[in-house]
Amino acid sequence: MAASKTTAPKSDAKKLTPMMQRYLEVKAEYPDSLLLFRMGDFYELFYEDAESAARVLNLTLTSRDKSSANPVPMAGFPYHALDGYLHKLIQAGFRASVCEQVEDPKQAKGLVRREVTRVVTPGTLTEDALLDPRQHNFLATIFPTKTAVGIAWLELSTGRFVTADLAPAHLGDELARLQPSECLVPSGQRPDWLEETLSFADGMLIGERPPWSFAADNAGQTLLKHFGTTTLEGFDVDITSPGVAAAGALLEYVQETQKSSLDHITRLEPYRRGTNLIIDEATRRSLELTQTLRDGARDGSLLSVIDETVSPMGARLLSDWLSNPLTDPVPINRRLDAIEELLPDAVLCRDVRDCLKQTYDLQRLTARIATGRASPRDLGFLAATLELLPKFKAKLAGRSSDLLRELETNLDLCADIRADIDNTLVDEPPLNYTDGGLIRVGYHEKLDELRDLARGGKEWIARYQAAEAERIGIPNLKVGFNKVFGYYLEVTAANADKVPAEYIRKQTLKNQERYITPALKEHEEKVLTAEHQANALEQELFSALRESVRGHVARLQTTAEILAQIDVLTALSVLAVGNDYCRPQLTDEPLLDIRDGRHPVLDRLQPTGQFVPNDVLLDPENCMVQLITGPNMAGKSTYIRQAALLTIMAQMGSFVPANAATIGIADRIFARVGASDELGRGQSTFMVEMTETARILNAATERSVVILDEIGRGTSTYDGISLAWAITEFLHDIIACRTLFATHYHELTELSKT
Repeated sequence: MAASKTTAPKSDAKKLTPMMQRYLEVKAEYPDSLLLFRMGDFYELFYEDAESAARVLNLTLTSRDKSSANPVPMAGFPYHALDGYLHKLIQAGFRASVCEQVEDPKQAKGLVRREVTRVVTPGTLTEDALLDPRQHNFLATIFPTKTAVGIAWLELSTGRFVTADLAPAHLGDELARLQPSECLVPSGQRPDWLEETLSFADGMLIGERPPWSFAADNAGQTLLKHFGTTTLEGFDVDITSPGVAAAGALLEYVQETQKSSLDHITRLEPYRRGTNLIIDEATRRSLELTQTLRDGARDGSLLSVIDETVSPMGARLLSDWLSNPLTDPVPINRRLDAIEELLPDAVLCRDVRDCLKQTYDLQRLTARIATGRASPRDLGFLAATLELLPKFKAKLAGRSSDLLRELETNLDLCADIRADIDNTLVDEPPLNYTDGGLIRVGYHEKLDELRDLARGGKEWIARYQAAEAERIGIPNLKVGFNKVFGYYLEVTAANADKVPAEYIRKQTLKNQERYITPALKEHEEKVLTAEHQANALEQELFSALRESVRGHVARLQTTAEILAQIDVLTALSVLAVGNDYCRPQLTDEPLLDIRDGRHPVLDRLQPTGQFVPNDVLLDPENCMVQLITGPNMAGKSTYIRQAALLTIMAQMGSFVPANAATIGIADRIFARVGASDELGRGQSTFMVEMTETARILNAATERSVVILDEIGRGTSTYDGISLAWAITEFLHDIIACRTLFATHYHELTELSKT
């Protein structure tokens, strides 16, 4: 999104009010975002920012200084509607700088001081109202060098921070896996291959950072200072690597935009491609792992049909497991062992899931606590979640599988944190700490005294109203309050002749007169002073509590991770029981032996029993390449996709829809399924097909699984058969990997003879 330029006309520069001068000063510091300038109970935008906001947010565009030669465009909205309007701005591709009043207007001498408290961008959202609870929201940074590319990504709403060094050819695959909402690159350092890769990332806001942000010294020092260490070796990363440079630039950007503590970012995780099943961008798209090929929706994808989680934390972790299947059989079998132990215990799964449904999103709650943005209600939600932990620990006690035992052992009940919150806050805290009434009675003696004083003053006012009504003979005499002149006595116009001489008229309305008296103002001072002091003290006590809880961020994050794992394991157990899945047997041998396998998506979406199960057998002794022929709508594409999806499910640690399955662990899965033009890249159907096929032939190994659908149909029949023949021979003779090739070219069956 282009930056907006806001300047005052030179002729009016000397006529600006102090408030507008401050607006322009702040705007000059944040030219690349819309400035939301707090003025009382509203956020206001001016100049081009106002015009953009009025268009995107459907606000009324007015103007300031209408009588001048150069009126200033102006638009605004109430402060309490901030989240809703921020969401619309972010969705429209804007950044927004939130400029707050950072001192009490009652205590300000002259202009109320205003400062930007945070810059909101697509990748730096932390508020639940602005995020999809079941999806990650990553901010990424890319640093290209001559031989490699460094990448780092952060989910600010949970604190997960990861870095990696990649070959440039792998960057597109990782961006497809992560799907960051915002990506930062060094300005002036975007080689052609990077421009091409970024041009394919739909829906990702791309921003630039100065090159010095990526300098090794600057990036390294930023990270060391944040983590409070003298080296990054404890994180198993090389401080001189491109990935660490990207991580340092990312952290610096977040520090600039958030202007708050980032204590929940407690570690930097290295990511290495060899530890996970590699799935390239085209394969993810073809297999519809997390979104459909037709419209990019979650519904209809593999993730949507296997997701039985009941908490946002679990949903995000399941998405992680599916996007990053493992290649080490030890952790895979640990997951499978846990699921197998849960399978026969339906009561345990039901009880655990019932508890999980009552938890709040502990990961994102913790992030808001760490950044100092947690509300009293957030801390109340935290206490309610911690209250459930003893139930989880009791349910997991005595388990036999390693993973479940480990989760139970490491589950910290956080009893001290919960006790602090319960002792301090009322049972149902208000949303805003400025609303008052959030600290429990009996917690603080001075606060109780101030509340009693304020309450006693209000009771006096009520008695005073009744006494005055009787004394002057006006039964409907009322006491009211407003911010302009405090408490007042209200008399209807018909009774105005009964008002005593000592009443002082303050306001005349259509049918009422409003008065004050010396006695009323004297007690008003006592009430308002006590209320003000009580509110100020409550805010101090809440801030102290939030600061205390912030000291336990690491414990809360560990607890949240454990709850997420429990949710995923019980969900996969429920999925397996409800759909008659079997436990896959894993082996290092390059084989694929599936008996009565079913396509996991169609098996769920079609009526029960309608999908016809199929066997798959690929092994070195029988055959490593199978040709699948048949007419249109015979199920060729479904059959080969099914084999790939079951391999992915097995390596993520899930049971699979089959009667039996022995699956050799794959290092990569390739899918060339479907064909379409990519006119934006200047590529025909045939060119796309050949480019993706060449990538498979160059990157596949004997441990890979390859599925191909109708290779060669983008050209003439003779050329298509020739290509398909040569590709099949190469996969069989040279690579010798497990391959399923669906084709209309029946001539290829002649290959079976050779």
